[in-house]
Amino acid sequence: MENLRPSTPKDMPRVIDIWRRAVDATHEFLAPEDRAAIERELAAFLPTVPLCLAVDDADVPQGFMLLHEGHMEALFVDPACHGRGIGSALIRFALKAHPGLTTDVNEANRRALAFYEARGFEKTGRSALDGQGRPYPLVHLRHRSAASAA
Repeated sequence: MENLRPSTPKDMPRVIDIWRRAVDATHEFLAPEDRAAIERELAAFLPTVPLCLAVDDADVPQGFMLLHEGHMEALFVDPACHGRGIGSALIRFALKAHPGLTTDVNEANRRALAFYEARGFEKTGRSALDGQGRPYPLVHLRHRSAASAA
């Protein structure tokens, strides 16, 4: 079972490694120059925000999540740990505080979309561009518990 804890500055090299490995395994649709630019942006940004980490028994991060005002901005799990419930545990944690949790997923990332839908997220819209204006359409999702909380 994974433990959840807040990130610290010492975690950042591993967090960036998780992001890199996860993107390389799931985001084949990214142009190489966009992938490199996104990595540079995240390497500067992630150390400035609080992350929720899923760590193993040796306290090594296996996945991370960024929440901001009820929106899951990021959820990445090391591909070597896929299928172990780490992403689901992070989502359950987020839902405790934010029953109407929202997130966005790249439309081309069909596995991620299926992952979220299997965990109770429903499509609420679409954007032709990603949050940085790149040509990677996003699907907007909201957890269906928002309807039962209303």
